[in-house]
Amino acid sequence: MSSPPAATAPATARTPLTPAHWAIIFTASLGGFLEVLDTSIVNVALTSIQAHLGATLAEVGWVVTGYAMANVVILPLTAWLGNGFGRRGYFVFSLAGFTIASVVCGMAPNLPLLVTARIIQGLLGGGLLAKSQAILFETIPKDRQGFAQAVFGLGIISGPALGPTVGGYLTDLLSWRWIFLINLPFGIFAVMMALRALPPDQKKPAPSLASVDWLGILLLIFWLGSLQIVLEQGEQYAWFDDRGIVALSLTAALSCPAFIWWELRHPNPAVQLRVLRHRSLAAGSILSMIVGIGLYGTVFLIPIFAQGVLQFTAIQTGLLMLPGALASGATMLVLSKKVQQLDPRRVITAGSICTALVMFSLAGINPNTGEDALFWPLIFRGVGTVLMFLPLSLAALGDLSPQEINGGSAFYNLTRQLGGSFGIAMLTSLLSHGRDHHRAYLTESAGALSLQLRMRLFQMEQMLHARGVDPQLAHRRALELVDHQVDLQASLLAYADIFHLLAILFLAAIPLVLLFRAPKARQVS
Repeated sequence: MSSPPAATAPATARTPLTPAHWAIIFTASLGGFLEVLDTSIVNVALTSIQAHLGATLAEVGWVVTGYAMANVVILPLTAWLGNGFGRRGYFVFSLAGFTIASVVCGMAPNLPLLVTARIIQGLLGGGLLAKSQAILFETIPKDRQGFAQAVFGLGIISGPALGPTVGGYLTDLLSWRWIFLINLPFGIFAVMMALRALPPDQKKPAPSLASVDWLGILLLIFWLGSLQIVLEQGEQYAWFDDRGIVALSLTAALSCPAFIWWELRHPNPAVQLRVLRHRSLAAGSILSMIVGIGLYGTVFLIPIFAQGVLQFTAIQTGLLMLPGALASGATMLVLSKKVQQLDPRRVITAGSICTALVMFSLAGINPNTGEDALFWPLIFRGVGTVLMFLPLSLAALGDLSPQEINGGSAFYNLTRQLGGSFGIAMLTSLLSHGRDHHRAYLTESAGALSLQLRMRLFQMEQMLHARGVDPQLAHRRALELVDHQVDLQASLLAYADIFHLLAILFLAAIPLVLLFRAPKARQVS
C-alpha cells in the first residue's frame, strides 16, 4: 500500500513567512543597502566637493578614506557591541546615528567637519552591515534563509553599482550635498520600521568597563586603521617613497600578529577569532575577499574607463552600470528559491567561471567600444557575482551556532570590505604603473619605426594644413594627436592586463570550494 500524501508533506513544506518576518527582512536589508550605497555614491561628487570647499585632491580624498577606515575598524567589533548592548538596541542606534551623521555631512560648511562626520558615519554604518545579516540569520526560519539572504544580498551587490548612478543624478541636477541628505527620509523610515519590527532585546546587565578588551580594541584600530589608510592613500603618495606610508605599513605589520596573539589568549576578546575554526567560514572568508575585489574592483574600473576613454558623463556612466545591477537583482530573486537545495560548491564554481569569462571579455575593450558592447559583459558580471555571493553567504555562515553568528557575520563582512579596499588599491596602482610601462614600450617601438611614424605625422600635417591650419601649428598639433593616441593605447593595454589578472584570480579561487561541506553532510549536522 502506498504511503498517504500527508506523510511526505513535512519534508517538502516550507515555513511560511509571516508579516513580522517580511518586516524584519525589509528593515535589515534597507539598513545594509544604505551602508554600502554610501561607499560609492560619493565617488562621482569628489570634484564638486573639492571645488565648493576649496580643498586639494589629496584633502578631499579623506572623504572616502575616512569612511572606509572607520568601516573596517568597527566591523570586527560589532559582535561584541551587539552582545553587550542588545541586537535591537545596537541596530537602531546605528541606524539613527548613521542618519544624523549623513545630515551633518550634507550641511558641513568646511572639509574638516565633513571628514569628521564621514568617519562617524562609517563607524555607525559598519554596525548596520554586520548586524543586518546577523539579524536575518537569528530571526528568519532556517529553511527560508535563502530568500532572506537573497533580499539582503540584492542591496549589498546593487548598492555599489547604483551609487554612481544616484550620485551622478543628485550632483548634476541638485548639488553634492544631496548625496548625503537623501539618507534622511530613508533613515527615519528605517528607524521606525526597526523599532516596530525587531523583537525587543532580553534584559541583560551592561558590560563592565573592567572586562572590556581595551588592548584588543586598540591593537585592532592600529592594524586595520593603518592598513586602510595605506590602501586608500598609498598610490597618491607614491607608496613606500613616502615616510608616512612606510610608518603606517610597519604599524599594520606589527599590530596584526600582536592583535591575533592577544585575542586568542584573552578570556573575553573583543573579536572572536575562534569562529575561524569552522572550515566553511575560513574558506568562505577568503572567497568573500575575492568577491569583494571583483565586486568593488569592476565597479571602480568601468566608470574610470567610461569617463576617461569613452568620455561619458557621470549620469551616462551610472546608466551604463544600471542594467548589470538589475540583472543581479533578477538573478538573486530566481536563485533564492532553489539555492538551499543546490550544492553551493557547484553554484560558486559556476559563478567564478562566469565572472572570469566576463573579465576575459572586458580585456578586449578598445576606443570604439560603446555602451552596446559593454551591455552583455556587465549583465553577465551581475549574474556571476550573484552566483558566488548568495550560496557563499549560506555556506560560510549556515553551520554556525546562534552564539557564533554575530562574530562570524562580522568577520565575513569584514573580509568583503577589505577585499574591496585591497582590490581598488591594487587596481589603481596596476593601472598607473601599467600605463607608464606600456607607454614607454610604445614610445620605444615608435622610435624604431621612425619611417612609418614620419609618414603618419606627414599625413596628419597635410590634413590639418588642408583645413587652413598654419604649417608650424599643424606640425605641433599632429605631434599632440600622436601622443594622445599613444596614451590611449597604453591605457587600453593596462586595462587589458588588469582584467586578465582578475580573470585568473577568480579561476584560481575555485579550489577553495572543496573546503565546503557537501549538502547532505551539512543537513545532518
